[in-house]
Amino acid sequence: MFYLYRILINIIFFFSPFIIFYRIIKGKENSKRFHEKLGFFTKKRNKGKLIWFHGASVGEIQSIIPLIEKFEKNKEIKQILITSNTVSSSYIIQNLKLKKTIHQFFPIDCNFISKKFLNYWNPSKAFFIDSEIWPVTLNNLYKRNTPIFLLNGRITRKSFNRWKIFSPFAKLIFSKFDLCLSSNIETKKYLKKLGAKNIKIIGNLKFSQSENEKTNLNKDLVNLINSRKTWCASSTHYNEEKFCGFAHIKLKKKFKNLLTIIIPRHINRINSIKRELNNLNLKVHLDEPKKKIDANADIYLVNSYGKTKLFYKVCKNIFLGGSLIKHGGQNPLEAARYGCKILHGPNVSNFREIYKFLNKKKLSRKINNQDQLTNYIIKYFNSKNNSKKIIKDLYLLGTNILNKTYKEINK
Repeated sequence: MFYLYRILINIIFFFSPFIIFYRIIKGKENSKRFHEKLGFFTKKRNKGKLIWFHGASVGEIQSIIPLIEKFEKNKEIKQILITSNTVSSSYIIQNLKLKKTIHQFFPIDCNFISKKFLNYWNPSKAFFIDSEIWPVTLNNLYKRNTPIFLLNGRITRKSFNRWKIFSPFAKLIFSKFDLCLSSNIETKKYLKKLGAKNIKIIGNLKFSQSENEKTNLNKDLVNLINSRKTWCASSTHYNEEKFCGFAHIKLKKKFKNLLTIIIPRHINRINSIKRELNNLNLKVHLDEPKKKIDANADIYLVNSYGKTKLFYKVCKNIFLGGSLIKHGGQNPLEAARYGCKILHGPNVSNFREIYKFLNKKKLSRKINNQDQLTNYIIKYFNSKNNSKKIIKDLYLLGTNILNKTYKEINK
C-alpha cells in the first residue's frame, strides 16, 4: 500500500503545475511562493538547532502559537520552521512578532522532494498538528531518527474508518510517532487501534492563549461599534454571508442603528460577498485603514486576515460560521476567551468537545434557522455580559494545558 501511495503522489506531482496554476487563478495559492511546494526554498536555514511544526491551515497554526512562543525563549533552539498548506495561514504568521520563526509552504509528499526538504532544513524534532499525516515525509523522518510528535491529535470516526480500510498501512505509519498527544478520548482510542504506541491526553491546545496578542482597533472604528447595536458574523463561508444579510434586514426593523460586522473565512471571496450584500440593498463598508469609515454602513466587511481577535474585544455578540454548511464549524475558543456570547449552526463536528464544554458554561447556543439567530441577538442586546469569570477560567485552563504539553515534549 505504501508503494501505491507513492505512485499516486508522483502522479499528483506530475500534474502539479496545472493544479497550482488553477489554484493561483482562484486565489488559493501565493503566486510568488508557490514553488516552495515543489521543493524550492525562499528562507535561509540558520546554523544550530531547528525544530519544525506542520499544520494544515489557520486553525491548526493558531493552536500552536502559544507553544511556539515558549520555544522562542529556549536558547538552545536557533530557528523554528512552520509549514502549512494554505495562503491564509501564511498571512497569520506574517502578522506575528516572532524572532526565530519562519514560514514555508509544505512540499508535495513525494520522495525526492521530501528528502530535499529534510536535507535542507534538517529538523531536530518534527511536530504534526491535528490530523496532518503525510506518509512519505513521516517515513523519511523515521529513517533519519528524527523524533516525531503528533500534537493536539484529532482523528474523527470518518477518518478512522478510512484508515481502517488500509489497516497494515495505517500501523506502518502511526507506529512511527514517538509521542501522540491526543486532544480527546475518542482520538486516543482510534490512535491506539491505528498502531500508535505512546499516546497521552493532556488537553486541547486550542484552550491556550498567545502572550503577544494585538488587541487594538482603530479608535474611530471602536467609537462606531460602541455607538451602534453591533453583532459580528465571523469565519463565514459561502451562503452564510447572505444568511446574515437577511438577519440584518430583520433586526434593523427593531434596531435602527444596527451594525453587522462580517469576517469571511476566505478573503478571496470579498468581491462576490459585497455584490451579494449590495443586491439585498445593504450598504457595505470595506475594512480599509486609509478609508474614511461610513457612519451609515449596514455591513462592515473585513477584507484582511488576522483581525478576528481585535473585533472580539469590542463586539461581544458573535455568530461563528462554517456551521450552517457541512464544514464542521470553526474554533469558538478565540471568541470565548474574550467573553463573547457565541451562536453557531448545527454542523460543528470539528469542535464537538469544545462546544459541549461551552454549552455547559452557557457561553454558546445552537441555532437552526434565521428566526432563532435574530431572537438570540435581540436577547443578547437586551442583557448584560458577565464575562470576567469565564475569561479567567479559560485562561487558567489553557495555561495549564500549555505548560504540561511543553514539559511532556521536552522529556
